[in-house]
Amino acid sequence: MIAYIRGILAEKEPTRAVVEAGGVGYELFIPLSTYDRLPRAGEEAKLLAAHVVRDDAEALFGFATAEEREMFTMLVSVSGVGPKIALSMLSGTSLGDLAQAIAGGDVKRISSIKGVGRKTAGKICVELKDKVGQFAFAAAGGAPGAAPMANDAIMALRALGFAEDASAKMVADVLAANPSVDSVGQVVKLALAGR
Repeated sequence: MIAYIRGILAEKEPTRAVVEAGGVGYELFIPLSTYDRLPRAGEEAKLLAAHVVRDDAEALFGFATAEEREMFTMLVSVSGVGPKIALSMLSGTSLGDLAQAIAGGDVKRISSIKGVGRKTAGKICVELKDKVGQFAFAAAGGAPGAAPMANDAIMALRALGFAEDASAKMVADVLAANPSVDSVGQVVKLALAGR
């Protein structure tokens, strides 16, 4: 498996990039968010990679961040969602907004992205709503470094019966108001006290 490719950026377009590494030009299909972070052609670039092999094709997909790649991997794990639709989804909205829409079961919002129908949007929400908490937390204003503790706090609040999006918002609010909090228990206690 190819984890990343680092080399000279030979070409870049909004949907693809070519990185020359070791004398080989690797074509990677990318979302718009990654395109915006690429340097100019001729400069060094590093793209995290996802290698997708199908019966009829094989392709590399490139991402600027591990979070983009993780969301892409989750999206293509849903039956009926191929890599092109997953890229379209990552290009059609921010990662955090997409995660919040999935966590909240907002089928209308997800199906408004080109190439995603209502049935597919519903399937994505059902299959991924419990897996996108860390992305929804970041979108709700949480600091990226606090994500592991926040994710555990979100899971604890979910176990107490709170919805995914409500849990992410509660945790983000607690961490924004109390940056010195250093345990999951404290976060959950403050989140419940704030209800």
